[in-house]
Amino acid sequence: MRIQDRAPLTLAVVARGHAWIVPETGPPVLVKPGEVALARGPRPYTVADSPDTPPQILINPGQICTSLDGDDLVESMAQGVRTWGNAPDGQTVMLTGTYETATETAQDLLNALPPLLHLPSDPARAPLVSLLAEEMTRDSPGQAAVLDRLLDLLTITLLRTWLTRPEAHPPAWYQAQSDPLIGQVLRLLHHNPSHPWTLDLLARRLGVSRSTLARHFTALVGEPPMAHLTRWRLSLAADLLQDPSLTLETIAQRVGYATPYALSTAFKRTRGLTPAQHRARLTPVSRTTPETLYATVGT
Repeated sequence: MRIQDRAPLTLAVVARGHAWIVPETGPPVLVKPGEVALARGPRPYTVADSPDTPPQILINPGQICTSLDGDDLVESMAQGVRTWGNAPDGQTVMLTGTYETATETAQDLLNALPPLLHLPSDPARAPLVSLLAEEMTRDSPGQAAVLDRLLDLLTITLLRTWLTRPEAHPPAWYQAQSDPLIGQVLRLLHHNPSHPWTLDLLARRLGVSRSTLARHFTALVGEPPMAHLTRWRLSLAADLLQDPSLTLETIAQRVGYATPYALSTAFKRTRGLTPAQHRARLTPVSRTTPETLYATVGT
């Protein structure tokens, strides 16, 4: 399968058999049972039984599955509830989940990932993977919400594992969360962006001087506290603009701006376009509900 859906992030767990993931650049990666791969788009890659096997199926934007000739394969290769492949008893089984769009607030973390991240099996992760596999083929009320949360939990677990490795380069604000002082500041700003924070208020809340807080924050995060707060607020606003049911006034209140005009001015000054122009270019935040892929190796 050639995956050319341009999705920002796809997670794949091999439950049985094995799979080779061949990125557009870089060496092929063999993924064995219990191991996980995170593919960061938008570059295409191939999933196959061997690095030399040519693609037979295309996964296009919107998760539209076709043959090389463009024939739709969604119905012909369906194997059950959220299960798709060329054989119900295939030698290789993969659990996959795709985030079709990325939020602005997650972009820093996504940028810290390599194009293809391969993580070994982990006994601590096994119960979560088993639960995801069990829930995946159920069709109960609210099932999509359950699967979304499980996918999020698994993805967060994997990101936390990777970002603690020496070869990882996480964003400065992510690393600064472990600092006793700056970690508190970041939690205050990120968890309550609507609050009218000032440097004086933060310093009083934490019992330190303004100069100490500003100097230490800038050294660890790479920007002053209020500049970071502005960037975080506007990223949140950009994410909220993907929900057409939210008015600009509601979004402004949620991210700490007194009026829609104040938000619009800051948004245009920082991003070069108005919130309305940004919203017009967006599609709703979505993900592909996790599914099971069955494949017979060698076919």
